[in-house]
Amino acid sequence: MKIYLVGGAVRDQLLGLVPQDRDWVVVGATPEEMLARGFRPVGKDFPVFLHPETNEEHALARTERKTAPGYHGFHFHAAPDVTLEEDLRRRDLTINAMAMDEDGTLIDPYGGREDLRLGRLRHVSEAFAEDPVRILRVARYAARYGRWGFRVAHGTHRLMRTMVENGEVDALVPERVWQELERALGEPTPSRFIEVLRGCGALARVLPELDRLFGVPQPRHWHPEEDTGTHVLMVVDQAARLSADTRVRFAALVHDLGKGTTPREEWPRHIAHEERGVRLVEQLCARLRVPNEHRELALLVTRWHGHYHRALEMRAATLLKTLEAIDVFRRPGRLDQYLLACEADARGRPGFEDAERPETALFRRAYAAACAVTAREVMAADFTGVQIREEQHRRRVRAIHVALGRDGDDSGDDDGEAPR
Repeated sequence: MKIYLVGGAVRDQLLGLVPQDRDWVVVGATPEEMLARGFRPVGKDFPVFLHPETNEEHALARTERKTAPGYHGFHFHAAPDVTLEEDLRRRDLTINAMAMDEDGTLIDPYGGREDLRLGRLRHVSEAFAEDPVRILRVARYAARYGRWGFRVAHGTHRLMRTMVENGEVDALVPERVWQELERALGEPTPSRFIEVLRGCGALARVLPELDRLFGVPQPRHWHPEEDTGTHVLMVVDQAARLSADTRVRFAALVHDLGKGTTPREEWPRHIAHEERGVRLVEQLCARLRVPNEHRELALLVTRWHGHYHRALEMRAATLLKTLEAIDVFRRPGRLDQYLLACEADARGRPGFEDAERPETALFRRAYAAACAVTAREVMAADFTGVQIREEQHRRRVRAIHVALGRDGDDSGDDDGEAPR
């Protein structure tokens, strides 16, 4: 019986990173031997045990065989005669198919260490094609290591494209697509996740609303990058720079979906794309069963991001309307999320990546001024019933007007088309 550290922990050690989790493979043992040593069984499909002291997972070495379409159709075989090399061979990428023994000696039968040195994401064997989730995982690794220049190997890219053409990706369940998407959004360069999926054709299958944005032009005056898909990739990476919150990053990713349905004769302008985008975000979130908090923020940013860009010229009444629409008085944390996503949108253009955004400060001043006007203050002035809300609204508009140093009448609503 021999125990080896395997997978991501070995990979991260070689990269000089602190491993988040440690997984172990046990070679030459039976379930009975594991139980006799105090390990606790937890695996359903194949023998996995928790160490009696560390609680780290220890799996018996196994092989697997494809028995049905999709990623549930596998038969697993775990036995004392399964070798470490056979167990490593079933893994997705060479950088995840390395092991270390108890003395720290590296076992690397498939060239993972060299692929780490070259920044190459390469499949271990043709068995890669048996599991469509691996396409999403490769894209996620590209998002994780993209800052270091990691790229998908040509052969692996061809294999992924073949899998898409053979319909393997269509077997993915929505929950798994969302799980991998959310994890990718948590990586340093989430745009690489989208780029890799698009490169092999999988994006059109799992996120068609995003895929549709590529090739759609925007006004060059506002968008030097012109292409909407390119803009969205820049925006989501800017969101990753500004916030670790995947809700903010998801909202940044989907905020411009409406531009994918603009009639060609209206290009490069995108009139009312915010309203069209709301329907598309609802559709995407329903299909992938996106959690409510991600969905709600994405819908608000999609509908109201144009108001952020016009904040410097908007009237106080419209600023208050926007604050009310994004529900900041009941949920104060929502303002930060909205502003971060919108700031990422503004920075997601060539030459604007590090530009100061006065709109953010303006919204914060408007919010502070409005918060200073309380219902108690209005009630103390002898307003009652529905008058309380109406008078509070009127006073808040006036407070925002004064706080922003505006001249003249600032009470009307100027909710028009955003210029972008």
